Amino acid sequence: MGVVSERSTVEVITAQDRPDLWERARTVMRATWPEYNLHGNRSDEYFGELIPRFARFQLLLYDAADDAVLGRGRTIPLRWDGTIEDLPAGIDAAGLRAVSTQAPPTALCALAAEVDDGRQGQGLSRQVIQAMGALARATGLHSLIAPVRPSLKDRYPLIPIEEYAQWRRGDGLPFDPWMRVHARLGATVLRAEPRSMEIAAPVADWERWLGMDLPHPGQYVFPGGLAPLAVADGAGRYWEPNVWMLHPVASAAPADPGQRAADGSAGERAG
Repeated sequence: MGVVSERSTVEVITAQDRPDLWERARTVMRATWPEYNLHGNRSDEYFGELIPRFARFQLLLYDAADDAVLGRGRTIPLRWDGTIEDLPAGIDAAGLRAVSTQAPPTALCALAAEVDDGRQGQGLSRQVIQAMGALARATGLHSLIAPVRPSLKDRYPLIPIEEYAQWRRGDGLPFDPWMRVHARLGATVLRAEPRSMEIAAPVADWERWLGMDLPHPGQYVFPGGLAPLAVADGAGRYWEPNVWMLHPVASAAPADPGQRAADGSAGERAG
């Protein structure tokens, strides 16, 4: 898809073009997430469909000189009419809509923008988002929507996401750094989503994931959690909150609806 950095060896490629690098990225990027976040109850139903069905919508930032995968962007095309009313109720709802709807997609949903821990602070996450926008444009989709996981929300787990999403700095930009990256790229907040991804599991699993005891029923604040964990009847239930943000995508040319494939097996090549 072209160079995205002043370093001429860094480029955007897709999982469809380089499945070998995509497999390598699985190991590189796993450490970017807290362990509990890898166990969503419905996540596998859509993340598990990304390869091979949506391979052309999966992006990598690759440095050929160092033979290194620097970043990864996971996305999924879905049907969305552009209204708040039709916006999916979180990342689970978005992913499930994408894999179950037969109608041609109209928007691209960002599922995850990840950067190798050793490459943090180099502006690569911004480049991943820009690559997602370019992919949406290249495939004739009208917008990029992102269920943003605010990067500082874990410091304020008791603040409702609806309130947190409205926090602003003196310059008017979002208080949250990750939301700010999106805003500087032109994104606007659509809606806060308090129940975006569900993770429910036995207490023993939660204790292993978190490395802490959960000895009694109650509401627990835990490291890396964006909201409290509810423990009752031997199980823990957590709802990951997100903030929907919209990146308008200016089409370079009118898209032929017949070329908007519902999966990665047909239609215009994105990578």
